[in-house]
Amino acid sequence: MIQRPRGTRDFLPDDMEKRRYYEGLLRNVAKTYGFREIATPIFEESELFILRSGPNVLGELYAFKDKGDREIALRPEMTAPAIRMFVNEMSNDPKPIKMFYFGQCFRYERPQSGRYREFFQFGAELIGNPNVESDAEVISMAGAMIRSFGLKDYKIRIGHIGVLRQKVSDSGVPKERMAEVLQKLDKKNYDEATPLLKSMGVTDDAIRDLYDLTETVGGPEVLSKVPGEAGDYLRRLVELLRVMGVEDPEIDLGVVRGLDYYTGMVFEAEAPALGAEKQICGGGSYTLSELFGGEKVFSTGFAVGFDRILLAAEKEGQTYEKEGIDAYVVPVSDDVRLESAKIVTMLRDEGLRSDIDIMGRKMAKAMKYASITGAKNVIIIGAKELESCSVTVRDMVSGEQKVIRIENLIEELKSRQ
Repeated sequence: MIQRPRGTRDFLPDDMEKRRYYEGLLRNVAKTYGFREIATPIFEESELFILRSGPNVLGELYAFKDKGDREIALRPEMTAPAIRMFVNEMSNDPKPIKMFYFGQCFRYERPQSGRYREFFQFGAELIGNPNVESDAEVISMAGAMIRSFGLKDYKIRIGHIGVLRQKVSDSGVPKERMAEVLQKLDKKNYDEATPLLKSMGVTDDAIRDLYDLTETVGGPEVLSKVPGEAGDYLRRLVELLRVMGVEDPEIDLGVVRGLDYYTGMVFEAEAPALGAEKQICGGGSYTLSELFGGEKVFSTGFAVGFDRILLAAEKEGQTYEKEGIDAYVVPVSDDVRLESAKIVTMLRDEGLRSDIDIMGRKMAKAMKYASITGAKNVIIIGAKELESCSVTVRDMVSGEQKVIRIENLIEELKSRQ
């Protein structure tokens, strides 16, 4: 028996119904903020991701040569493809451009609990407007998406990459080594950061100052420690977020997002229900288009780890009730099957989710199957009722049964929705 590839999952019908429901919540929030959906290829030229993240990223990708000897990679994330599409197709469109996407991504690493080689990402990009309103719009939307899942315990943490980047630069770290250091600080990996910084000649006092900065966390009062334009910017951002429904973001100057193209505000959202690996969303303001052959354009974006936010909702006790179908049609005998097919077709034509017994089950087994599939109503079609142009409708929740004329069946079922 052939098994699915390691690090992937099969989703059964109940799983997919639940996942589509929650995907729909994210899509609806994005649309209420004026964002429109895009889609990009699942594979891209490997160079796209090398330009974004550096040559070492190849070890983390599903990368290969195709039959035309081209270097191809399955996408590990969707920001780079979205900006590549913007450069190719949308650079002359009126700004700002507000786009969102949902799709499969791939990473080549050892699968572990909650981390798969094939995973799903929902994200959004606001392109072409570098001011504080763009950042507030994106953070506010991320918060609305988290709330749409019913999460009660979550935290949005906001920082500014410019503050730490300036501190790292002042400590003597060469510009070409900046990303390497920021990635260590982003993970609070001080054991590896310390020897790395010392190898670059950074003093013990400067290292302590860097670590103190990354541990600077608190409410808006923390902003008194943030000098210059970055501090002013974050104060305006917090004020704007407050009136947009994000009333208590945490200021965390250790939020780094350790990639070169981030330019200013950075943020993350976390759900404590997930334990140590609690991040469910992350993003910030950046420039990336110039790496892909376009003009420099400022953007703000974020990505939601779809599987992780689903798991967080489950950990908090959120439940999903299966939708089921509106009606399950049961012919009592073979001589009414033609009329039964006609009736189920009528229901479907009216947009009612309907199924029909095609197995020839006895009534008890047909009713059991209808219950298992979550049918809200069973339409029992017998020869005697058909003589008076009627059927029997059983409410599967209350157990109540009543005889309904066929001409009134649509109206009756829609009244029960």
